[in-house]
Amino acid sequence: MTDDEAFTVTPYEVEGDVDYEKLLDEFGADRLTDEQISAFPKPTHPLVRRKVFYAERDVDRFLEAVNTENPHSLVTGRGPSGLMHIGHVFPFYFAKYIQKQTNALVYIPISDDEKYLLKDLPLEKIDGHTRENLRDILAVGFDPDRTRIIVDTADADVVYPLATAFAKEVTQATVDATYGAPPNIGISFYPAVQAVHLLLPQLVDGRHPTLVPIAVDQDPHIRVCRDIASKQRYNVNKPGALLSKFLPSLGGPGKMSSSDDAPSIFLSDDRETVFEKIRQFGFSGGQSSVEAHREQGGDPTIDVSYQFLAYFFEESDDRLDQLAREYRDGSLLSGELKDIAATQIADFLEEHQRRRAEVGSLANELMPYRLTENERSRARKRVGYPTDAVVEW
Repeated sequence: MTDDEAFTVTPYEVEGDVDYEKLLDEFGADRLTDEQISAFPKPTHPLVRRKVFYAERDVDRFLEAVNTENPHSLVTGRGPSGLMHIGHVFPFYFAKYIQKQTNALVYIPISDDEKYLLKDLPLEKIDGHTRENLRDILAVGFDPDRTRIIVDTADADVVYPLATAFAKEVTQATVDATYGAPPNIGISFYPAVQAVHLLLPQLVDGRHPTLVPIAVDQDPHIRVCRDIASKQRYNVNKPGALLSKFLPSLGGPGKMSSSDDAPSIFLSDDRETVFEKIRQFGFSGGQSSVEAHREQGGDPTIDVSYQFLAYFFEESDDRLDQLAREYRDGSLLSGELKDIAATQIADFLEEHQRRRAEVGSLANELMPYRLTENERSRARKRVGYPTDAVVEW
């Protein structure tokens, strides 16, 4: 929270109109530079070149590994508290893009235990959300030979031993100072579990640069993990981070959320629903009447439909610039801009839903993405645990 308490950004709460510049000062992260952007694989992903990913930690080490074709990995995960919306999915499509361009390892942790600790939901409900979210993640189309999906409760044989080791490195004072007073002791322990998520690629495959493309509210997890990684006994690099701005709510400034009253566009929405939500709820940067808009023009920087296109759904920079120019001079109306955004979002969702419908039995589909027994043993061994999954007494 800033000095004037205008907004709050933590892993568990985002409120107010976020000032991203002030947040950089508060978190101590660095702005992503033009030189760093130019070092990303070509063609540079829109989320990078348009600075939706706007801040970083140790991204140079990752980019050097990419450009010298040395081992590197990405970690980006999901907390299954409900249906996934478009704000949840763009980090996964970004990770897939980097994997395709560079042959990166991608690790996807699913923090079902954290959501149970945070949300007033029964375990059965969390399990249902986990299964549905996994289908959406599988629909993104990761390379199973270069991707591992870890579900905390299902992979407790590797997650818990590592988290126990890392928990000894973190004091309660650090947790309180970083996150505020935790609501229960489970959340006090959870930074150690998050450290497992972020360090697991190195614990399995050896020391190498890891990048975490993640929304800026999750940066506290990165900071705690980097402290743990600095302990020489683990022989790992501090994970780097690529921090993104929030995809705005349909209602205007703020984070799109599936757990509050702000409208969201879910990955399961059909074309008609997408158009209805954007037309009815989409915050407009235009004027109050067609005549006024033709005369005065609109402001694309606050228009949600334009922001959706700029964040993720319009590939062409020239087309995006054209839309902004026409919106400012009044030749493009708010309703027309809404329909352009709705069309592109609906097209994207229909293709995603087509691939999702092709996902078969979840147990069978997940098998190629699970950690192997050898990988589990290697990870446990790195922190001094027996390599066997079950110890014979």
